[in-house]
Amino acid sequence: MTTLMFILGIVVFAVGLLVSIAWHELGHLSTAKLFGIRVPQYMVGFGPTIWSRNKGETEYGIKAVPLGGYIRMIGMFPPDEAGRVSARSTSPWRGMIEDARSAAFEELKAGDETRMFYTRKPWKRVIVMFAGPFMNLILAIGLFLTVLMGFGIQQQTTTVASVSPCIIAQSQHRDSCRKSDPASPAAAAGMLARDRIVSFGGKPTPDWNTLSDLIRDSAGRTVPIVVQRDGKQLTLHATIATNQVTRKDSSGTYVQGEYVKAGFLGFSAATGVVKQDFGQSVTWMTDRVGDAVDSLVALPGKIPALWNAAFGNGPREPDSPMGIVGAARVTGEIATLHIPASQQLAMALFVVAGFNLSLFLFNMLPLLPLDGGHIAGALWESLRRNVARVLRRPDPGPFDVARLMPVAYVVAGIFVCFTILVLVADIVNPVKIS
Repeated sequence: MTTLMFILGIVVFAVGLLVSIAWHELGHLSTAKLFGIRVPQYMVGFGPTIWSRNKGETEYGIKAVPLGGYIRMIGMFPPDEAGRVSARSTSPWRGMIEDARSAAFEELKAGDETRMFYTRKPWKRVIVMFAGPFMNLILAIGLFLTVLMGFGIQQQTTTVASVSPCIIAQSQHRDSCRKSDPASPAAAAGMLARDRIVSFGGKPTPDWNTLSDLIRDSAGRTVPIVVQRDGKQLTLHATIATNQVTRKDSSGTYVQGEYVKAGFLGFSAATGVVKQDFGQSVTWMTDRVGDAVDSLVALPGKIPALWNAAFGNGPREPDSPMGIVGAARVTGEIATLHIPASQQLAMALFVVAGFNLSLFLFNMLPLLPLDGGHIAGALWESLRRNVARVLRRPDPGPFDVARLMPVAYVVAGIFVCFTILVLVADIVNPVKIS
């Protein structure tokens, strides 16, 4: 049964992956057609074609390897200075440029001279290339909102799970009390497990973050605490102690290994699945986007540890880069957890949403062959033309992105090597759910 559920989880991720790819390419396709660019192909996957159908001037299909997708637009690159579409050179770098230019003009038909990608104004090209990643962002937001507002997420609540009998500095990493440890304010006030804290110091406590901040800011004060116990509300009085506690950052996340002196009540909060309102969901998503950007910036620095995890004896860090295989394994593990099916589905949707957010950020990097590279080329062309117009100089014409193809091949080679490294790590030393 566990194996079956694991396979089912992988299938769920595979379906989410295919939908995400198709959705991304649909953004490119719809805007290209909107601006009159001819699109001969719309494909999900790479390799041999499994299924395809021609509708109008476009062939729609699915290929064997679901690791990406593409649409083919005619005229992605302009002709060279001599107006030639195809030429050959003995220089291997020049040959790359000429091959890319020739491929951009494949299947050119009569009347297509005004339907090529490069003939569109830069702002239209920016929209076409941005539309793909933007679709991933929209899907990520939709999935995150569905989970946060529809299912809820696991978080600390204002219900008491257990009461600490004494005050122990959190930096000491011990649970047992010593004779010299003073009694905790919560124990002294008569707080019990399963009490739900309704208000603290006269202020309502709708969530854990609010309650935690109020406790931390009340060191040395005696405050009334209203709790719900057995259907009745009781008022307790506690003198908040000063203790060494884990530091929280601006988003309310605990910073492991860093401690500050703040107010301390002395109880452990119970965890539960809590639905978020729209404002809380937006705040949560904003924090996750910030975390994703930080992870992308820190990515090069994680490669040595990833290499050691794949080919050495190093551990696989929880925040280690993870590829499609790793994400599929995690989704499979989620399906085997002994939690309600609704929470399994919610966690799987979170994985797919995070994948789409990563696709958006990754594709926005201003590097060819990524969408961000084409966007950067169109913006540079717009800047050149506008400067020439202001200075009353001749129009420099379209920016020849094909000249950057040698760089694109180098970037693509780096990406391929990194993908292989992540794939090996995901197989031999995968990230696992704790």
